[in-house]
Amino acid sequence: MEQKINGPITEYNNPFILQRADPFVGQAADGSYYFTASVPAYDRIILRHADTIEGLAQAEEITVWTRHESGPMSEHIWAPEIHYVFGKWYIYFAGDDRDNLWTIRPYVLECSGQDPMKDTWVERGQMQCADADEFSFRAFSLDATIFESGGDQYFVWAEKVGVGRQISNLYIARMESGVKLATVQVLLTTPDYDWERIGFWVNEGPAVVKHDGRIFLTYSASATGACYCMGMLSAVEGTDLLDPKSWVKGRRPVLATDAEKGIYGPGHNSFTKDGEGNDICVYHARTYEEIVGDSLADPNRHAMLMKVEWDEEGRPLFAYRKQG
Repeated sequence: MEQKINGPITEYNNPFILQRADPFVGQAADGSYYFTASVPAYDRIILRHADTIEGLAQAEEITVWTRHESGPMSEHIWAPEIHYVFGKWYIYFAGDDRDNLWTIRPYVLECSGQDPMKDTWVERGQMQCADADEFSFRAFSLDATIFESGGDQYFVWAEKVGVGRQISNLYIARMESGVKLATVQVLLTTPDYDWERIGFWVNEGPAVVKHDGRIFLTYSASATGACYCMGMLSAVEGTDLLDPKSWVKGRRPVLATDAEKGIYGPGHNSFTKDGEGNDICVYHARTYEEIVGDSLADPNRHAMLMKVEWDEEGRPLFAYRKQG
């Protein structure tokens, strides 16, 4: 059977950018936007830049870095994110070693200037853990994101643990610099519920949005087919974010497959704001359920957009709406 290129397009699932998984949209100080994502070949890091979110769809896409021929950073270049922290632009991404597959670790690129589209990107190697940390980045680690709270930068990532069944948990630490953590890892969430354990036991792809003094951290769960979905944690600004008791985990997914609307396996999202200040969720999904062969070889996870609404209690509402 030939691999489908795309499923039926409905008024709900029209892609924002085709074949770009793990999408990340960041906003610069001047209000403009940067877009990066995993490409189907998993072999490079791309960037787009535009004055508006909508403009990213047609913006020129450049390659700022290409994988190595062998050794670390030579395979499975996944989930890049671009952040401006500690006075510089950084790209955080996951990379594998084609000579020793599934030794995935988080790596860092640093921009040599203030223009990510024109200035040279320099390899800074693997993300460094705190000196006292005996655990972080020793095993399969990926999907790093960064958020600020109380003047500090926090690093959240997924890492697998366990003997036998490998379980992907989410961890948090405070950052010392753009390339090193200041504190030992703290476990945020492990796959507790049935909807986090379909195919694989997975919590990954963290993303943060803030609203009215609260921090909401979404994450993706289960295998990467139609069962892929988004869960959510929340905390109050000003609390100790390195204390697991500061975080509350939701019992149900906040975003999942909706076959009627033609959206399958939504997940691995990021958040930004549009020109009117509305919170926008940028996520990937497929437009069909059936996948031929390995789901990682299926190229049709497309970047999509969703306006985030807020309920009376100040919690985010994720709902598929008609496009256009």
